[in-house]
Amino acid sequence: MVEKKITKKKETKTTSDKSKKKVSASDKKTKLAALMEKAKALEKEVKDESKEGIKEIKGKVKGEEKEKDLLVSIEDYLKASTHLGTRVITPDMRKFVYRRRADGLAVFNTSLQDEKIRESIDYLSKFAPEQIVITCKREAGWKAVKKFGEVLGIKTFTKKYPAGTLTNTNLENFFEKDLAMICDPWLDKNMLNDSNKVKIPVFGVCDTNNFTKGISFILPANNKNYKSLGMIFYLLTKGYAEKRKIDIDEIKIQDFIEDWDNLIPPK
Repeated sequence: MVEKKITKKKETKTTSDKSKKKVSASDKKTKLAALMEKAKALEKEVKDESKEGIKEIKGKVKGEEKEKDLLVSIEDYLKASTHLGTRVITPDMRKFVYRRRADGLAVFNTSLQDEKIRESIDYLSKFAPEQIVITCKREAGWKAVKKFGEVLGIKTFTKKYPAGTLTNTNLENFFEKDLAMICDPWLDKNMLNDSNKVKIPVFGVCDTNNFTKGISFILPANNKNYKSLGMIFYLLTKGYAEKRKIDIDEIKIQDFIEDWDNLIPPK
């Protein structure tokens, strides 16, 4: 009798374990299905949010086109991604941000960007080409910055600016300038620091994740993307040449942004 009872208990326990395993497997499938549904919903939300963001940006800027023309069409700004920031927004750059997308990316106020580019042209035009030096360590900006320097006759550094070039008179490559331009306050910090030491103003292209201490003039824009940097330096080159009445060949955006004609703007 004792042996039978023990056997029954074992059988009961085994049945219970199998039942638990079945319930557990069923629960896992249910949870997995729920997670998949949430993922699909989130993906749709991000896509819808992105489309809605573009519509809002277009509407906001087009509403102001009655008062003034944009330097380029809103479609071209969006095509170049000048409006897309990063997921990080510093206190210094918060005032330039229009909104945040569902995927976390900050979006610059495109209308304000257009105004700041106009102001940038006015600001830069106060200096002659031989008074300006520009550096861009980020590879995405090399093509545009080189073209900017080549067309206008501005001293250019890509890849690396040797620290001390503006401050150490004992260096063979020492030189003096009246304005420094940088494409990212973090990557181009050597020139930023040197410029601050010799007390010359600094013009900086700043993204949403940048701190702007030591920068005299801020141009808020995407400084990570070759299209955005290409658009910025295309407009600066064109505007500066016109303001200072520099006689040069026609300036084309295709010279600043590779494969521009085949790029498709977001809908």
